[in-house]
Amino acid sequence: MTFSIAALDRASGMFGIAVASSSIAVGNRCSWARAGVGAVATQHRTDIRSGPLGLDLLAQGFSAGEVVDILVAGSEHPDLRQFAVVDRDGRTAFFNGPKIESINTTFEGDACVACGNFLANEGVPEAMVRGYAGSSATIFAERLLDGLDAGVAAGGETQIAMAAALLIVDRQAWPLVDLRVDFERDPEIKLRALWGSYKPLVERFVTQVLRPAELKPLINSALTV
Repeated sequence: MTFSIAALDRASGMFGIAVASSSIAVGNRCSWARAGVGAVATQHRTDIRSGPLGLDLLAQGFSAGEVVDILVAGSEHPDLRQFAVVDRDGRTAFFNGPKIESINTTFEGDACVACGNFLANEGVPEAMVRGYAGSSATIFAERLLDGLDAGVAAGGETQIAMAAALLIVDRQAWPLVDLRVDFERDPEIKLRALWGSYKPLVERFVTQVLRPAELKPLINSALTV
């Protein structure tokens, strides 16, 4: 009930995942990324434990393919799991459990991979990769959102999407972007609007952590915390 795209932006070194689902709290359960390390998507009968474990393995130097193999080998129910991984070199790997009872496919591009289950058709992940790779946007977040939109336009999943999320990590230990929409119709539209509101504040929130004395208060705004 989920479709996502994970990618490494080779120019900046950022990792990110854009995801949508008919299942609530998809951003909390399915999207995992760590600065300088990689990104992991864990989907279908989601094993949340696989996200942090996959990142720890990537941090130890395992490749995307090795991480997927370890996650599958260590899973109690691998036949029902779906994994996609991008490592620090831009290598990608994936696994689609053979007992997933729905259309489930994956498509890999340059330093990006899209996967989904309960898909409306097998072409959704390919559309996401092509939407991301062919995006005219110069900002990584917006290319990821373009990839997500392309998946929606290609049919998305068989059930109504009610959640979406955008996760991006850069150079810090915390996410640069971690935006989530839950229990809303057309969540991809609301996610893009949320990004539009957050975009002007991205660098401010980094400065707020590292060099707080440089900031001036935002007039008539609650976003000074």
